Amino acid sequence: MAIRIKSRHGESVNQMLRRFKKLCEKEGLTKDVKRRQYFEKPSERRRRALRKSIARIARLQAGPPPRGGRGGGPPGGARGKTGGGGGPRRGR
Repeated sequence: MAIRIKSRHGESVNQMLRRFKKLCEKEGLTKDVKRRQYFEKPSERRRRALRKSIARIARLQAGPPPRGGRGGGPPGGARGKTGGGGGPRRGR
């Protein structure tokens, strides 16, 4: 599977590189390269596949995710590590 990118008229090298990266991502090439970067024992590969299938089955049994605009986040307005309220006020 050869990936070929032809230069378009007036296209810069950065734009061509961006198109190439998108195409590689679409083909799944980057994911495959990252996976093969280190050796993985066959038992670890089976274990990972089992965990993935269990998660898929659990997702299917849970039903579709709730739809809607706002809400559904953690209570108290907590937004993770970046802050965003919910805790005591400090720094005054």
